[in-house]
Amino acid sequence: MARNGSDDALRRGTTGVEAVEGLLAYATTRRGWGGGGLRSADRAVALSRALVAENPAHTPLLARALRTAARLHLGHRRPADALPLAAESVELARQAGGPALVLSLACLAEVYESLQRYGDAAAALSEADGHTPPA
Repeated sequence: MARNGSDDALRRGTTGVEAVEGLLAYATTRRGWGGGGLRSADRAVALSRALVAENPAHTPLLARALRTAARLHLGHRRPADALPLAAESVELARQAGGPALVLSLACLAEVYESLQRYGDAAAALSEADGHTPPA
């Protein structure tokens, strides 16, 4: 059965991880001004927090949900709302390191740039450069 909306992600029989994945997918396709994407991302963050409370192995999923929500807030020209989400994403991604941390740091840098905090943005990008694998 095709999934056509955020409610499809939450139907009976869907695991928590599948629901978060569905909500994030829906959120990224609904970036317009209607707010559907933000509502889906917020639901994904809330559901991810519950999953992490049950099992900390879901922390990378929460970091991704936070990063998605932060980028959507940026798209809606709300960098002040995006900042705590992006910062939390970085803190969670530090545990695993690697590509997730680099992506979270890049998101945080975007938020800082939107807030005209260029020094902080440069510091985040510099830290991200230190975590990228050699080519």
